[in-house]
Amino acid sequence: MSSLILTILIATLIFSSCSLASNTSSDLLKLLKQYQDLPDGFSEHFFNAPLTVRITIDNKLLGEGEIVLGLDTSVQLLKLIDVSESDLDERQQQLWIAQLNQKHKLGLCQKGCQGGILAIEYNLENSQLSILTANIEKQPSSSHYYALPEQGSYGALFRRQLNWSQSNESDYAGRYNLQAQASIGQWTTLLEGEVTQNNEETLNSTIQQLYTERQNEGHFYRLGYFSPYAQGLVRQPIIYSGSSQAVMGVMLGDSNQLLVDQAYASATPIYVTPNRAGVVEIYQNGQLINSQQINAGLQAIDTKVLPSGIYEVEIRILEDGQVTERRREIINKPIQWQNTEEPFRVNLFAGEKLQDITNWDDESRRGLSTGVLANYLLTPAIILGAAAQFVDKGWHYSVSADWDWNQQLRFFGNWVMNDQQGSDFDLQAVYSYRQGSFVLSHQQQLSQSQSSDITNSNPKKTSASLQHNLGRGHSVSAYLSHQSEQGQGIDLGWQYSGKLWGRQMSWSLNAFDRPGSINTSGQRDQGGALYFSMNLGDQKRRMGGGLGSRTSRSGGQEQHAYVDYQQQLDWRGIETIGMGLNTDSYGVGATANSRFSNNIVSGDAYAQSSSYNSGITGGINLDSMVALGQQGKLGISGQSQNHDAGMIIDVMADTPDIILQAEDEHGGSVTLKPGRNLVPVTAYRSGSVQLAIQDYDDTPSVIQPSVLHYHLNKGGVSYQQIRVMKTVTVIGRLVNQQGLPLKGALIANHAGRSLSEADGFFAVEMSERHPSLQVEYQGVQECNLELDLHRVKREQNLLLVGNITCNAQAWAQQTLTENLAK
Repeated sequence: MSSLILTILIATLIFSSCSLASNTSSDLLKLLKQYQDLPDGFSEHFFNAPLTVRITIDNKLLGEGEIVLGLDTSVQLLKLIDVSESDLDERQQQLWIAQLNQKHKLGLCQKGCQGGILAIEYNLENSQLSILTANIEKQPSSSHYYALPEQGSYGALFRRQLNWSQSNESDYAGRYNLQAQASIGQWTTLLEGEVTQNNEETLNSTIQQLYTERQNEGHFYRLGYFSPYAQGLVRQPIIYSGSSQAVMGVMLGDSNQLLVDQAYASATPIYVTPNRAGVVEIYQNGQLINSQQINAGLQAIDTKVLPSGIYEVEIRILEDGQVTERRREIINKPIQWQNTEEPFRVNLFAGEKLQDITNWDDESRRGLSTGVLANYLLTPAIILGAAAQFVDKGWHYSVSADWDWNQQLRFFGNWVMNDQQGSDFDLQAVYSYRQGSFVLSHQQQLSQSQSSDITNSNPKKTSASLQHNLGRGHSVSAYLSHQSEQGQGIDLGWQYSGKLWGRQMSWSLNAFDRPGSINTSGQRDQGGALYFSMNLGDQKRRMGGGLGSRTSRSGGQEQHAYVDYQQQLDWRGIETIGMGLNTDSYGVGATANSRFSNNIVSGDAYAQSSSYNSGITGGINLDSMVALGQQGKLGISGQSQNHDAGMIIDVMADTPDIILQAEDEHGGSVTLKPGRNLVPVTAYRSGSVQLAIQDYDDTPSVIQPSVLHYHLNKGGVSYQQIRVMKTVTVIGRLVNQQGLPLKGALIANHAGRSLSEADGFFAVEMSERHPSLQVEYQGVQECNLELDLHRVKREQNLLLVGNITCNAQAWAQQTLTENLAK
């Protein structure tokens, strides 16, 4: 209370005689002179003592913090106390904390201004520290694009994927894919190659792409061997669906890679309706890119694991080791685009079409390949697309449209024509409302090329799907389809999720009537099923099962049932395991699966045996990432995420089993352990990674630094070191040689810092592994104190060091030891 009265008294005296509106050096000298003229003991409450103030940067609140004012008119931040109402984001807060940890002079900055600071003012009337920077005179940037790193970036990322699926000894498909991205200054180089093998064929190795590219604001330039897919177009038409269409040449045009607030979204789901449990394989250009286990009945396949872009894939469904369905689907992940100031987007490419970059003979060279792809923003809600490509001595054309009627209703479609495959089109309408969504889709081939030997002149497929939430955990779904020469199909379902007997449970009831297939001997597949799933006491164990009726492989009706079990683990990299049994009129089958991840590789594996012929089907998907960063640092991670830049982090921790959580502010999160780690981050956008201790116990610890900043081009890799220190609180009293308290001394170490009070007492956080303190008094480094923890009184996480005499570095340690020994 006495300090508060003194503060008010001094502020009144000062502001009655001068104004602090001016920040010139003469005003500061006058202010200092007035402080010095105050009665003895008054000025010590302001100089070299912690002051709690509000800190603003260019009239924006940074937060409340503790500062110290020096007799040399300097100001220094001790710590931020409260940033709950800060106008600055976490990244900006950390930058200013690092900046203000250094001493700065009050008043106008004349030369050598750090951090662009123009002036600093301390206002006693409202206890506020105001900082003006050069940015206050700049208008906010109106650019729609993110700025690239001024000095570019360097590094390389190597992503390796292995996919293998096998249904018997002679029926298998496998792929090993390597994708390498390297950043050299402002240029990015990409290499993509793979090795594949299907059934009894010999190994086939290809280089799919090898080019260098540069991104600018709204434009890109590409040179080398590439596939002319343009990510810069929102509605990229499908213009060619043959084998590889890679060309050796040049490509340029508009790009959205640097667009602010770009948002990727998957198109409508791809549904499959297998009669029995099996496997779905996804092929692009004839090569396997992913395989997944599927259950019997209506379900959507996981498209999040597929590459981004707009392209055509082939879906193959395997049941009991046999392919029961093949069809083509479009993977479409459009980007929102509503900038009417730039309504046109165009991509151009030209070069020589090659079958294989490693083979330049006449058989591999296919002649000139050139094309143009364009988008036009007719209105903010209507995007039109068109494309023309000359390849294989023929022209291919396409047009497309994307129409957002309102926030709920959306239409989009494509029309494609080429000499090899004739012409076809597809239309889709998506209606989203509060309780669910409705999707209507139609695909039809209008004409065929003269060389086509397909008898059906206009194959077509129409489908509609509905998802509706009834509330209180209940929902219903419906899927209707009609395909030429196969007839119509219908799937109806009811789902419930809630608690029963104190456990979280989910139920589903399905009824269906689908076209026949070779898996039902041509008879229609009719029946229904009831499924359930429940947690077994915790979130780590789950049990499920079901029973129902369906058409058997011989064409008659059969009853079937299954039961499965899933367990989450944390044992030698294994995350989950699962197993199950199923039975039908043919016998008993079994399934098993596992998900695993370690420092080198992550992935999943599955296997299942057929009740029909006892055949075994299995598969595995592996993923790993290697990074080459600054200073030649090499990192590897099994937590591979599909990001285009990376950060190698060396974690030096006092506790060997500590686990950290690394959060990228632009999305993505991985765990870190002591040693070397690789964190995928976002390319082109400046950002930061926030570090926190996972599963925190009561042991005091500090991470330095706790925020890591980055700004990288695609393929760039940065390098960082952090320390995770166990800390203790040191409490003591600084005195001079006469035994009088030493007030206003700065006590610092690896983990924290503090000021001694007027009576000499201080409390500061200190690294337990490096028990040392540095003392600075009136701007002079006084001494370094090395603490002997075995001779210091300790109470849990508190160290009581008593009186410390600090005058000269040469004998500081000896003096401390003598004081502690008394």
